Amino acid sequence: MTATVTGGIVVAAALLAWLAVTFNRFIRGRNQLREAWSGVDVQLKRRHDLTPRLVECVKGYRDHERAVLENVTSARSSAMQAQGVEQAGLAETALGQNLRSLLAVSEAYPDLKANSTFQQLSTALVELEDQLQYARRYYNGAVRDFNIQVESFPSGLVARAFGFTAQPFFSIESVAERQAPGVTL
Repeated sequence: MTATVTGGIVVAAALLAWLAVTFNRFIRGRNQLREAWSGVDVQLKRRHDLTPRLVECVKGYRDHERAVLENVTSARSSAMQAQGVEQAGLAETALGQNLRSLLAVSEAYPDLKANSTFQQLSTALVELEDQLQYARRYYNGAVRDFNIQVESFPSGLVARAFGFTAQPFFSIESVAERQAPGVTL
């Protein structure tokens, strides 16, 4: 064999090795995204499960706060039906805003504020919001790393060839949503 043919084989082998490594990095990144979204989804389900318990606790004050309870229930329903990261982000933003309104009800009703069940549920919600924030951060970090790989050269060529596309971040619409709801007990 000539040096040109040997050199061509070495270059082709190196190119195939690079292609395999790059493809496997995309597979690993996609699996990290799935795992990260699963963490967010678990926290969102916990939030959805906690919401009706909070609503039940506040129902005794229904006459004055009926609209707040209806808004929370409607927002929870929308959040549970959301499909995909972008839709979930919008629905969860609305649910978070409505949960903050529900917690604000306690300020107007000292009896509710002193209720031990309400206190426990409020504390659980604050802790859950912290865990949700960490899960969001992990997910968005995985999205960032994946998107950098998809959008960078030369790995972007492999991404396009095999159908890997940039993924959406789990964004929060309002600055107030970026903070866990405050509860004064």
